[in-house]
Amino acid sequence: MKNHISPLLGRISIGRLDPEILDSFYAELRRCRIHCSGSGLVDHRTRKDHECDYRCRPHQCKPLSATTIRHIHFILSGAYKRAVRWRWVAVNPLAQAEPPPAPKSNPRPPSAEEAAQLLNKAWDDPDWGALVWTAMTTGARRGELCAVRWAWINFEEGRETLWLQSGIRKSDDGWVEGDLKTHQQRRIALDAETVEVLKDLRERCVKRAEMLGIELAPEAFVFSTAADGATFPTPDSVTQRYDRMAKKLEIDTTLHKLRHYSATELIVGGVDPRTVAGRLGHQGVGKVAVSGC
Repeated sequence: MKNHISPLLGRISIGRLDPEILDSFYAELRRCRIHCSGSGLVDHRTRKDHECDYRCRPHQCKPLSATTIRHIHFILSGAYKRAVRWRWVAVNPLAQAEPPPAPKSNPRPPSAEEAAQLLNKAWDDPDWGALVWTAMTTGARRGELCAVRWAWINFEEGRETLWLQSGIRKSDDGWVEGDLKTHQQRRIALDAETVEVLKDLRERCVKRAEMLGIELAPEAFVFSTAADGATFPTPDSVTQRYDRMAKKLEIDTTLHKLRHYSATELIVGGVDPRTVAGRLGHQGVGKVAVSGC
């Protein structure tokens, strides 16, 4: 709404919006995601006050993905359905507009051999290895992993679970902790190996804190780089580190595809798709069953 709908359509009265305007709107979304007016712009590395360096580069127009444009279409369609019901307008113009077709799902998760290579490399740093292992076995989103606190992990025998309560997301003020993507908390059962990995990580974190004369609080972030666990890792930094690791191994993959890998392995292992969907935080089983995500 703030980045796309309001700037481009906000001054148009609801009765004047028609399929022609909507087609132009979608064309602009496919042209540039920041709706630039021409050359001479700079893509800054941050929105905050800063001194530009090599990371601030001349602007290059990048389109919004077809999925994002479809999301925008459905937001507008829902609003106009309500407007028709309230008799503010007689016709829903979105019914005649043509958003981009849904992209075909082709997740291509890493193979078992590639997953093993990634894990072996990640274990060069045991703390980083623990994060990659947990991402691979739980299928949690990167923002969810960054937000995990020690108090949310149950190590009690027979009840080993990870309770995902929040996620790290980007806002105008930078990275903040907020609701999960689906706004629904969920618990994920942990296998014995993951429990041992997390116990080892906690032991290292406790020892590091003790060396500095501080105590590791129950609310400390599990994958924090701070000795006291007071700060969370940012999702972008996690993604960038994973991308660098994959590039060194010459494996064409991304951190997000570990979710596909986790889903695929569970389904191949005979786990019901509905259970897999709930574990990954999906609302339905269709996406999981078709693409393994």
